[in-house]
Amino acid sequence: MGKKSVSDAELEILEVLWAAGEPLNTAQIRSMLEKNKSWERTTVLTLIQRLVKKGMLRQEKKEVYYYCPSVSREAYVKEETKNFVNKFFHGRNGNMAAALMADDDLSREEIQELRDFFNSRF
Repeated sequence: MGKKSVSDAELEILEVLWAAGEPLNTAQIRSMLEKNKSWERTTVLTLIQRLVKKGMLRQEKKEVYYYCPSVSREAYVKEETKNFVNKFFHGRNGNMAAALMADDDLSREEIQELRDFFNSRF
């Protein structure tokens, strides 16, 4: 996937396309975004072009260009998580898990979910 960083705004475009599960054109992407954002057409186009240039989107010419992610959401999340762990926890997953477990903001249910997850892995 590479080390291309994606801005929060670009990630919103990717989220729309991942949720759609099919190629969308700019108008369709903008329409889906308008549920949360009122971005100008040019803003959406700029973000799409940045994602194409970064290799995160593929474009296909029909009557207009259609775009689809070149990476799955799962692969993107895995790569970003790895980058996060490397950056903040020196590449040690255990350090991240310890930080999560030490978080006073976690509910009992969230702690149990983490415990169940770890128990299911071993």
